[in-house]
Amino acid sequence: MMAHTASERRPGRLAPLIAANAALLGVLAFVEFGPAAFAQQGGQPARPRGQYTLVGGQIQTGNSNAVYIVDSVNQEMIVLRWEDGRNILSGIGYRDLENDGKARSKR
Repeated sequence: MMAHTASERRPGRLAPLIAANAALLGVLAFVEFGPAAFAQQGGQPARPRGQYTLVGGQIQTGNSNAVYIVDSVNQEMIVLRWEDGRNILSGIGYRDLENDGKARSKR
């Protein structure tokens, strides 16, 4: 097997590779240094990162257990129930604790 020298290679074969690399470098530069993407640009403030507490317990209806998850930073609570037959957690309740506190203080 003989090694090919540079003079035996077809001319112009390197130009498309250089062009493709330059195009990829341009795309990489645009992604890296381009404008930042914002998911919600409607003037809504960013949601703060939550601090969660999980508590397990039984539900009054049926024989199933539930997980109560409280987000103390955003003042929200959700309740998830484990479904044995389907092997999934399904949401069964949501409360906005801040609104509940405001409603209670108006009474």
